[in-house]
Amino acid sequence: MELSLSDEQRQLVDSFAAMYARESTSQRVRAAEPLGFDPKLWEALVQTGVVEMAVGESDGGWGASELELALIAEQYGRAVASAPVIEAQIASRLLAACGADNLLGSALSGDKLVSFAPRACDSDVLALVPGGAVADAVVGLVSGRLVTLPTANRTHVQNLGSLPLADVTVPGDVSVLADGEHARRLFSNAVDLWLALTAAALVGAAAKAVEIGVDYAKQRHAFGTPIGAFQAVSHPLADSATATDGARLLAFEAACAFPDEAGRATELAAMAFAFAYETARDATYRSLHIHGGYGFGMEGDIQLYYRRVRGWAMAFGEPAVALDRVADARYGAVGG
Repeated sequence: MELSLSDEQRQLVDSFAAMYARESTSQRVRAAEPLGFDPKLWEALVQTGVVEMAVGESDGGWGASELELALIAEQYGRAVASAPVIEAQIASRLLAACGADNLLGSALSGDKLVSFAPRACDSDVLALVPGGAVADAVVGLVSGRLVTLPTANRTHVQNLGSLPLADVTVPGDVSVLADGEHARRLFSNAVDLWLALTAAALVGAAAKAVEIGVDYAKQRHAFGTPIGAFQAVSHPLADSATATDGARLLAFEAACAFPDEAGRATELAAMAFAFAYETARDATYRSLHIHGGYGFGMEGDIQLYYRRVRGWAMAFGEPAVALDRVADARYGAVGG
């Protein structure tokens, strides 16, 4: 796998990193809680083209690759940004694939925020929809049909990560995008991409958490020595830094698999998600622990990362759910 970035990819990363540094400071993230949505940030993202880039040029977008989406997802995670970027990108891709031009045009222009529900449902409620608390519409799989539905009847779900999660009631009149096996295939591919991009975001959050922990370990002194000099502090941080590098490689390998190894995309995306979550969970815990009692204070930045990474993952389920998906992709579904 080619690990070096092109000049264009580096510019893409730098531009989004700079935008998040301006528009998603820790103060702005706190101000957006508990709903977890910053309208000003979302407006800036739309103007930057964050939704358009996910859609092919023939559908009015920029045609960014999955790897390029993963690169900016990592910056999204570093900033724990208060906007459903990944879900909006995937929803727009599905709308383009199904020819839903009217809603796609509204999504690309920013007139409507359309989210994606990674949990399928066979009932009358789409549960824990990321961005569902602020979206105008949601794309999801309901009773085997890929549909778009309005979010007029929704219930905001209070959560540890202060994310805009919602349970959305399925109305009687939904707009069907696809049905049968075609719908299930489109949805499964969308879940694969959601897992891969969320893995990249978790990597970004893990990396930033390690940096926060290292900075504090350099500043905090005990017995006249920076606490980072003690093995009980430095070794866990080193373990998390190493794991984060591995999680980044796996997330980018999963992103590259979409065009290069389509047959392995499901397996790699789920693996990347599970490993990235475990890495981010441990990195944020270790960094918060190093801060001692200060880490639990709401004025500290590390608690934002500690809470957010757990919320991101639980929108899909426990890591074991992703590992089940790996097993199904490699060996076939149980009873299949």
